[in-house]
This record gives sequence, structure tokens and C-alpha cells, in this order.
Amino acid sequence: MEAVAAGDISHDLLATELVEHARERARRRMGTVEGRLALSLAVSFLVAAGAAAAFLPAGRSFSPAAAILGVFAYAVACRVQFEVGDGFAYPIQLVLVPMLFALPPRDVPLLVAAGMVGSQLVRRSHPLTHTPIDIANAWYSMGPALVLALAGAPKPAWSNAALYVGAFGAQFAVDFVTTSTWSRVAYGVGVRDHLRSMRETVLVDAALSPVGLVLAIATIGRPWGPLLVLPLVALLHVFARERQRRLDHTVELSNAYRGTALLLGEMIEADDEYTGSHSRDVVELVLAVADRLALEPSVRRQAEFAALLHDVGKVKIPSEIINKPGPLDEDERALINTHTLLGEEMLGQVGGLLGNVGHVVRSSHERWDGAGYPDGLAGEDIPIAARIVSACDAWSAMTTDRAYRSRLTDEEATLELRMCSGTQFDPRVVDALLDVLSS
Repeated sequence: MEAVAAGDISHDLLATELVEHARERARRRMGTVEGRLALSLAVSFLVAAGAAAAFLPAGRSFSPAAAILGVFAYAVACRVQFEVGDGFAYPIQLVLVPMLFALPPRDVPLLVAAGMVGSQLVRRSHPLTHTPIDIANAWYSMGPALVLALAGAPKPAWSNAALYVGAFGAQFAVDFVTTSTWSRVAYGVGVRDHLRSMRETVLVDAALSPVGLVLAIATIGRPWGPLLVLPLVALLHVFARERQRRLDHTVELSNAYRGTALLLGEMIEADDEYTGSHSRDVVELVLAVADRLALEPSVRRQAEFAALLHDVGKVKIPSEIINKPGPLDEDERALINTHTLLGEEMLGQVGGLLGNVGHVVRSSHERWDGAGYPDGLAGEDIPIAARIVSACDAWSAMTTDRAYRSRLTDEEATLELRMCSGTQFDPRVVDALLDVLSS
């Protein structure tokens, strides 16, 4: 339930907001709608799991020792979480698969829920109000349990590989239905985006399932079988902690870059009050348009920084030209037009993430029809982040009072944007911007 799609997942400095958002969701309390949905999913799971335990064929005898040890091992495995994209992955397949062969499959979902709840209560990683989510998260175990129970709970053997593939497919299908429902209602995430967000989790489960099957085959009839996986779980815990520390450093470095960008923005504002406040206004519009266009996190972050820094080169332009209370002459305009090149040069000297944003700053005044500056790029040759900044920059400029003219009304600015769509601006960006402004 923790994985909520936010576009393609990438663990570079440009996508750390995914990690930050996932951590924030894990810490915060649920709202009313989320709470009701989680309770509904939890109750429906308990009803379905109880019905399965009562009416499906057992296939093999129930072992209290195997059940207790399985719940314990499952609770331990749940405490190991890998941060992937904007969610978490757990090595629970290492325990789930042996449990499905050490116990009647029909009983496993209820035991899985007990292990999840027990793990979260001991760890106290989130509020008690999240307990319904812990129970609802056990829905995924219903898929393989139903397939194996209806197949007569055969002993583990590689000759039944097709059956196991079907069981894994059922696990993914049930998990997708329940988590996509959660993501859609609680966060407004579309089905396709949610499917993309599950890729890493599915790959982890698919990689660990054969290991769990090997363990199940090796420990047939031995209730302590699931305990053998705990050393591997402990090793994965070490790797997960190391990954978490690396992500912590990455988030800190990303925040440092953002702080540098804000500092440069303050430098602009100190020299030109209009440009400084204007840049911050453009940032909000750019992020909204980027979200409307469903850009990848890396491109979204480039657009964010470029929106804040697209005028940074103006600090090297004489202030008497920047603040001239009237139209610029030809020479003054030519000098002003060098500010994108100066901005790229300045950011290149900073290096790192900001250096990578320099090419977007350079292209922020290119035109869709190729009549812009400094390189005369046209159409798709202009970086999408620069196209977004250009349109949002123009809207903010048109609707802001300047020393030599009054602001346009929103209706007048909208008309101007539409007139320039396909010539100065990317039509798709204009449509997205106007959708944002009208919402």
C-alpha cells in the first residue's frame, strides 16, 4: 500500500523527492477517506481469509509449531524494508513461499496478516491508526493461497513449475487490484501510473520466490524450515540500512543544491526586485505544468531549478539596463539577450546538478518556430523543461506590473498565449498551462 506512483522511478539526485514523499507518507496519520478505505480493505480481507480457512480444502495437516514459527519469521522479514522509487519492498517472499508448503495454504493469509501486524506493533514505525493498512496489505497472499489450495496443496516440487508461475501471477493480480484501488482513492493515482510504480516490487518478489521454493523443498515436513531464511534476512537488513544511509546522503545533497539555487535567486532579487519575485512565481507554475504533463522526476527537477534560475545571468548585466523604465534600444536588447549564456556559464562553474541545468537555462528563451535565442532551436529540439519555463515565464511577465507598462488581465494574457501557441510556445505546453490556470 505504501507504493504510490509518481512517474518513472529513478534514484538519482533529480528524483529524491520520491524518497522524501514516501517517507512522509509512512510517518503521517491517515485522513478520513484513507482511514475508511483502509478499514474497508482490512475487513474485506478478514472476511475473505476467514472464508478461505473455513471452506477451502486443507490439503495437508495444520502444524501449530509451523504456524507460530512462520508468523515469527514473517514478522522479522517485514522489518526489513528497501526504499525503491516512491515506496518500499520487503523480502517477505522468502517466508511466504515456505509457509504455503509447510501449512495448509488456506490458512496462510490469516497468519500473514498476524505477522504483519505483529511486526509493525513491535517496530512502531507508524501510528496504530495504520493497523488496518497492515491487515489490508496481506491481501496479496490470497492469490497464491487460493491457487495452491484449489490444486490440492501438492508437495513442493520443480515439476509443478507451471502451477507456481500461476500462483505468482495470482499474487500479483490480487495485489494490483487492492493497491491500485488504494492509490486511486487515497492519492488520485491512475491505474497505468500505479502499474509502473509496482515494477521494482514485482521484480524483488520474482527474484526471491525461487529461493523460497528451494527452502520449501529442502525442509519438507520440518516446521522450523522458515527459520533457516533468517540469516539471509539479516544480511538483507544490513544492505537495506546501508542503502537507507546512502539515500539519506543523496537527499541531503539534493537539498543542498536546492538551497544553492534559492541563494542564487536571492542574489537576483537583491539586484532586481521584479526578477526575484517573478522567478519564484514561475517555479510554482512550472511544477504544476510538469505534473500535468506527467514528466519524469529528473525532468521535473530540471524544470524546477531552471524556473528559479532562468534569469540568473542578469546579475552580470548592468543594473541601469535591467531596471530601465522604458523599452530597450537595439544594443541594450542584444546585451540583455546574452543573459541565458551568462547563466549557463555561471551554473557550469557551480557544477553538479546545477551545472546540468545550465543547458535548460540557455534554451529558456528559444521559440517553438525557431526565432528565439541564443541558438535558434525549434520544436522538439528545445528541451521540454525550457519550453515549460518559457511559457510560464511569459504568463508571469504578462500578468505582472512593469516599470513601463501595467499588467494584462488574465483574459488578455490567455488570449496572448493562445495566439502565440505554435509559434513562440509549444502548443502542448500552452494547453497544460491553461488547464492549470483554470483549475
